[in-house]
Amino acid sequence: MTAVWGTADVEAAAARGVALRVAPGDLVTPLARDRAQELGVAVTSADALDRPPASALPMSSGTTDRSPGTTTSVTTAGARPNAPLSPAPSPATPLLPPSVGSPGTGGPVRAMRPPSPALFRRGAPLPAGLDDGPRRTGRVVVVGAGHVGMVAGMRLADADLFDEVVLVDIDEGRAAGIALDLQHTAPLSDFTTRVRGVGTVEEAGSADYVVVTAGRARQPGMTRADLVSTNAGIVGDVARRVAATSPQAVIVVVTNPLDEMTQHAWTSSGFPSSRVLGMAGVLDTARFQALIGVEGSVRPRSVDAIALGSHGEEMVIPLSRASHEGSSLAQVVPPARLNAVVDRARGSGAEVVGLLKTGSAFMAPGMSAARMVLAMVRESDEVMSAAVLADGSYGIRDVYLGLPVRLGRTGLREIVTIPLAPEEIAALRAAGERIRERLGAMAAAS
Repeated sequence: MTAVWGTADVEAAAARGVALRVAPGDLVTPLARDRAQELGVAVTSADALDRPPASALPMSSGTTDRSPGTTTSVTTAGARPNAPLSPAPSPATPLLPPSVGSPGTGGPVRAMRPPSPALFRRGAPLPAGLDDGPRRTGRVVVVGAGHVGMVAGMRLADADLFDEVVLVDIDEGRAAGIALDLQHTAPLSDFTTRVRGVGTVEEAGSADYVVVTAGRARQPGMTRADLVSTNAGIVGDVARRVAATSPQAVIVVVTNPLDEMTQHAWTSSGFPSSRVLGMAGVLDTARFQALIGVEGSVRPRSVDAIALGSHGEEMVIPLSRASHEGSSLAQVVPPARLNAVVDRARGSGAEVVGLLKTGSAFMAPGMSAARMVLAMVRESDEVMSAAVLADGSYGIRDVYLGLPVRLGRTGLREIVTIPLAPEEIAALRAAGERIRERLGAMAAAS
């Protein structure tokens, strides 16, 4: 049977000062190869007469008996950092063979599924022919273990791209309980990310990304602006704490009123504006796509549209460039209904609040926040809408509002200029001015 050699085998060989000898068809895990490089352990050939007895090198848990034979010698000497320790496998002795017999490999070999992203944690090389996808990153912190934070945390854990997801809430028991409940879903969703719940940003530890959902939620009859004074105090305090504990983090703000709270987080944290982003455009775009899907009986993801401007009354959805599979939306939804769909998308948050009566939307907002973080980690290069500090594009400067962007691992990569109709540019500029006025009122009140 094909054997799997793990880090325990490498460490046992290092303790004895000998090379790790493997047989034809054996599998050496990426982490084991990485560990061999760290410890200076050579991974070499072994044949039936020369390989050490099984008792000399304890097998890792879950491995099978080693098969005798010979393989190409692989050594760590002169290896480049993060380079594979073995040459590309030949068709006769593949590293990840199909579950059929292979001549010269000691009988049937066991197929293995592609390695879990857990194997990427230390930058271990993967077998040739496998696309390892994005590398894992360390920790993402979600501040606020309410419904939005819970959904965001669940989506981020499911992605299995982080070593750890930490939920932070002033109600530490709630954060810890949700985290434990979420950790229990690991075998159901097949992720290896650890999930933890704590009471403070400091206990969470240094993070690569911080999603801020903490704050008071809207109640029926309230506007986003009604939350300014309460949530400004919360967001400002969180931003300062994040700056102290995670000085290289990217902050994604979800707390309402979104545009104002994102700008407040930027000034409170002292971070470069490229590392403080607001989540609104992804959510508003999704709402519009979903509503067009319902109206036109089409798949929502096939709707090409983007929501810009303010997360609220000044939302701008440029219909001049919106389409479905390359055709005008007028072929999907009657033109007389299009503006009604835009209005409903603009007021969807309030519609959900009115229906729930005791809370606000959380499924789509939580997933939208997670999508922004995942776009950064994956460096997807997609164009999406996010609240960013305007840099003069579209004739707007020095105010946070929703604009088309590309994100990278360290935050904002670029603001993208897309063609808009003159009236759409005018509406976008008006949204910027209204946000600027509200920021002035907020500053005066404080």
